[in-house]
Amino acid sequence: MAKQYETVIGLEVHVELATKTKIFCGCSTAFGGAPNTHTCPVCTGMPGSLPVLNKQVVNYAVAVGLATNCDITQYCKFDRKNYFYPDNPQNYQISQLYLPICRNGHVDIETSEGKKSVGIHEIHMEEDAGKLIHDEWEDCSLVDYNRSGVPLIEIVSEPDMRSAEEVIAYLEKLRMIVQYLGASDCKLNEGSMRADVNLSVREVGATEFGTRTEMKNLNSFRAITHAIEGERERQIDLLESGQQVIQETRRWDDAKEYSYAMRSKEDAQDYRYFPDPDLVPVYISDEWLAQIKASQPEFREEKMARYKAEYDIPEYDIGIITDSKHMADLFEETVAICNQPKKVSNWLMGETLRLLKEKNMDPEDIIFSPENLAKLIGLADSKAINSSVAKEVFEVMFDENIDPEKYVEENGLKTVNDEGALRKTIEEIIAANPQSVEDYHNGKEKAIGFLVGQTMKAMKGKADPGMVNQILKELL
Repeated sequence: MAKQYETVIGLEVHVELATKTKIFCGCSTAFGGAPNTHTCPVCTGMPGSLPVLNKQVVNYAVAVGLATNCDITQYCKFDRKNYFYPDNPQNYQISQLYLPICRNGHVDIETSEGKKSVGIHEIHMEEDAGKLIHDEWEDCSLVDYNRSGVPLIEIVSEPDMRSAEEVIAYLEKLRMIVQYLGASDCKLNEGSMRADVNLSVREVGATEFGTRTEMKNLNSFRAITHAIEGERERQIDLLESGQQVIQETRRWDDAKEYSYAMRSKEDAQDYRYFPDPDLVPVYISDEWLAQIKASQPEFREEKMARYKAEYDIPEYDIGIITDSKHMADLFEETVAICNQPKKVSNWLMGETLRLLKEKNMDPEDIIFSPENLAKLIGLADSKAINSSVAKEVFEVMFDENIDPEKYVEENGLKTVNDEGALRKTIEEIIAANPQSVEDYHNGKEKAIGFLVGQTMKAMKGKADPGMVNQILKELL
């Protein structure tokens, strides 16, 4: 009988924090920017420059730790991790080995198998490295230090996950927590959230872990899923053919759907860690901790319960709206203005989701304001515009955040509510379509639909369909 294997997975997740400036200097952390323009003597590792810790980094790290049920290390410090690599300007990285800021946490996930708790071993603060760009043409490597010194937290899980589905559920949960805290935008495609996957396989029932490999370069949930499935198969094939799995770091190539060995961990690097002599220890007082605790936001579970109690909208809608902090804020702020939860929810669930999907955007990328959405709902409600014009205006608002009231005014999109003018048009339509009139009188209900369509066309879509129906029935 064939052997059954179990996959054992642990993750190291790096999250770039949403501070305006870097962890140890005043340079901008903005994504993009011409190479080496967001730099100074500190983040390029010039001799004699001294780091100064950005307090907001500690605030964010503690907030994430509290939200993931960790113990907070109130007395913690920074260490130097020494290694030589061109994107690492000081030839060491400032990180935390001995006293990480958060320890022993967990997050709860739900998958098709049910609920599960995934342990968090630790969360530590560190600085990001620069970025190497390999120029094939000139056969050289260039380095951009803009990212060097951008603050990171590294969230190290316990090896508690057993499938790609659990890994994705865990990452989505982390991403949601961090986004709700405003600690990072967690855009995988921009590298502000990156995951390294440690994976091993063992026979079902075995108590010892197998030999693990670490996969880097994973910047989408799809790539992570493929990498896990690919690496699991690769390790099982090795074991089945009597070979051994080598402990090494591998790079996943999503286009080729294959992982390549980068470096062996046999000679596992000795990073010669020691406490950073330039930085004082960080002491988080009880008052400071209480302050961070008090300013924690309302998280998704609490939001969902409150929406259910406060707003008369379906649970499905609540689930989708609260899935994104930005969408939830937009919903609440719009409802505060127009007090129409059901209608706000309909616009978000319908047109907004449709356009996001069409344009391949995230809810975090929505630019229209709650004020403008409330105005649009008001226009449609008061029948100043009909539903098809409302959708048309919404599309422009989605792209450019225009003021719908001004836009409707300037483009002459207001519904014609002048009954006299409408009656005159309808009389002309009836006169021009004797066949449809006869069909209607012969009991064909559909014929009236054609006449409504013709009227709307003549009115350039700016009539109230209800009113058109009413006048038509009366004249017929």
